[in-house]
Amino acid sequence: MGVRYLQSQWHSAPSSPSEPGTVTGKRRGCPAEQSCCSEILLIYPATATMQLTATMRLTALLLLAAWAQLAHCQRQDPFYWLSALRSRGYAHGSLQADTTGGDCPAECDCPPTFPVAMYCDSRNIQQVPYIPSRMKYLYLQHNHISALPDGAFDNATGLIWIMMHENSLSSDKVGKKVFAKLKDLDRLYLYHNDLSRVPAQLPRSLRDLRLNHNRISKVQPNSFDGMAKLSVLLLNDNGIQDVGGALKGLQSLTLLDVSNNRLKKVPDLLPEMLHQLYLESNSIDALPTGFLDKFVKLQYVRIAHNLLTDGGIPPNTFNNSGLVELDLSYNKLERIPPVSTNLEHLYLQANHIKEFTLGSLCSVVDMVHFSHLKVLRLDGNEISREDLPTEAALCLRLAATIEM
Repeated sequence: MGVRYLQSQWHSAPSSPSEPGTVTGKRRGCPAEQSCCSEILLIYPATATMQLTATMRLTALLLLAAWAQLAHCQRQDPFYWLSALRSRGYAHGSLQADTTGGDCPAECDCPPTFPVAMYCDSRNIQQVPYIPSRMKYLYLQHNHISALPDGAFDNATGLIWIMMHENSLSSDKVGKKVFAKLKDLDRLYLYHNDLSRVPAQLPRSLRDLRLNHNRISKVQPNSFDGMAKLSVLLLNDNGIQDVGGALKGLQSLTLLDVSNNRLKKVPDLLPEMLHQLYLESNSIDALPTGFLDKFVKLQYVRIAHNLLTDGGIPPNTFNNSGLVELDLSYNKLERIPPVSTNLEHLYLQANHIKEFTLGSLCSVVDMVHFSHLKVLRLDGNEISREDLPTEAALCLRLAATIEM
């Protein structure tokens, strides 16, 4: 005698003569000639179930129910697994390679789930492969590409991102018009190559341009003409001696990095919307009068590892209420320059400072007037904590780190 597990919405059907001891199930409302795969009827021999604990019985029933349902439905529909994928949100054709505009090159990957991206990074490629016209995102970094001839991107003029950093590109092998047709290009990464100049005719649509770690020695005045949307420009770690007026017109530029170059002065015509300005590791010995006056959003200024002296910093140069971080470390300063009380991070380590001038940090010291400095570094100078005036505790009441 068997024990039958029967869900309330099922009713039993007569056993098949050819399969003694089995029961088929039909859901109420299903036509007799159809089978409903969403539910299953299971019958267990009483002798078997009595040997199982209550937990094991329940687990076995659930597992067998799932297996029986899948097996029964697959006998009717060999593509049942595909229907299951579609029921989970996979659209028709999404599991097939998109060949719009050409096949994916054999040396690259073009995922069906992201058909507008072409991944060719770290493949030891020596030249730019064929690019299908549907592509928007091109990843060619970490290869050995040395040339970009004119026409390299002509079949995919809708490109938005081009990642070609860490290759072997040289300026003599980069076509003057290779980027000219890319009217929608947003990001161009060419850092860690062998470029000696800024590529010609860069798209005016660019917002993020990275040319750091190359061999650029001079930036031509027209290098960034018309690039009003550019917000990030990285030129650090080159051999740049002069920027001239090349930055004029970059009205959207918020981050400029020209550190680790050979600059002897602050670049002219810096864009007014700058938020971050990095000038460290150059040979700058003086700052222009009113250096920071025109900037309305500037918060981070780094001029460490230069040749600045007290005489090279005009009065109140850094008394800019918007500054959050100022790095003047590794210069030749002998005094603490006056800064805004709104400044939060001040780095002056490794200078020649001989006295702690509290007035440079707090022109007035009382219960309502104080510095907002959180970090003050004066280590590597010619003063110690014994040189701190008694009023320093009131002025620097918010400081969490003071190193001397």
